[in-house]
Amino acid sequence: MEPMESSPLTDIFTAIEGALTSGDPVVLITVVRTSGSTPQKPGAKLLVREDGSTVGTLGGGCVENDLRSFALDALRTGRPAHLRDYVLNESPASSRGMVCGGRMTFFVDPIRKPDFHLAPVSEILGTQSGSSAVAMCSLIRAYGDEAGFVGRTLLVREIGTQAGSLGKPQWDAHAIAASREILQEKGAPRCVLLGQGVEYFLEAYFPPPLLVVLGGGHIAKALEPLAKSAGLRFSVVDDRPEYASRERFSAAEDILPTEFGKGLRSLSTREDDFIVVATRGHRFDDEALEAAARSRARYVGLLGSRRKVALIFASLMLKGIPRERVEGIHAPIGLDIGGISPEEIAISIIAEIVMCRRGGTGQPMKSRDPKG
Repeated sequence: MEPMESSPLTDIFTAIEGALTSGDPVVLITVVRTSGSTPQKPGAKLLVREDGSTVGTLGGGCVENDLRSFALDALRTGRPAHLRDYVLNESPASSRGMVCGGRMTFFVDPIRKPDFHLAPVSEILGTQSGSSAVAMCSLIRAYGDEAGFVGRTLLVREIGTQAGSLGKPQWDAHAIAASREILQEKGAPRCVLLGQGVEYFLEAYFPPPLLVVLGGGHIAKALEPLAKSAGLRFSVVDDRPEYASRERFSAAEDILPTEFGKGLRSLSTREDDFIVVATRGHRFDDEALEAAARSRARYVGLLGSRRKVALIFASLMLKGIPRERVEGIHAPIGLDIGGISPEEIAISIIAEIVMCRRGGTGQPMKSRDPKG
């Protein structure tokens, strides 16, 4: 298995891992709370190095510049982890370009080895290559004698174990229960109150969905870079070794030169993965689509004409595939953007995948009401 190219998330945690290994001081800034219209949502991150260079983004603009300055000041003065609030529609903010109309809270965390261990960072990076999900709890607010615990972290694994501590057994017990809930529900990052001015930020890291293309032709070749851009892992199966090769698919996670059904079954797809059937002929489409329909993947799409789709659907039902599963297959695949070339067709496929993943409508963003 070859890892896919880096993403903004892997870039940030790779930089943290490098800093912890070398002992170089860095500050991690995380959006922990928002309301109204904001340029980023909870979980967005920016890493600031001592030389002023950064990895990631908080939305850009003067907010990010201000926070970068505060981070550098924290490195110079040894200031501990703390929260910062920004109101983006107040008068001073408006004069500096912060007119989104919302409010944002950031956690500015100078990373130190006792508080942010190498092992959790490594495990978070592992999720981006397909390892089991993990949840990270970071104590972001406490007062009095408990203020020294701010910045501590607790990692909770999907498999049921944990590492680290927020500082007190009762806090850990609460955070572990909340982590198991967010992992099960695939919930969004959130702040969690423990009472008496104590608060932690909870976020989960899941393996990116896998896009499996059955067929290594022109469409698969065009889909590979788009999959990375959309935050998907990418694998390809083709029974022709010349079409299933590392030379042809340099960024693929798995390249399987074998029968379509056998190759797909070996990948152990999950519910949130995506399968695209784009083989070289009707007979192979039939075989590949049957294997895809019997997989756990919620999204299955078939490239082809409506006539071919109807014939293959009838064949699937004769083979015992439930009607509701067959009717849920996206065929012909993609959104109707009038694409003709392999690249344009690949864009329409990725657009439909993103729509299904994010709950979009596929409709134009432009308001239909000329007054709206």
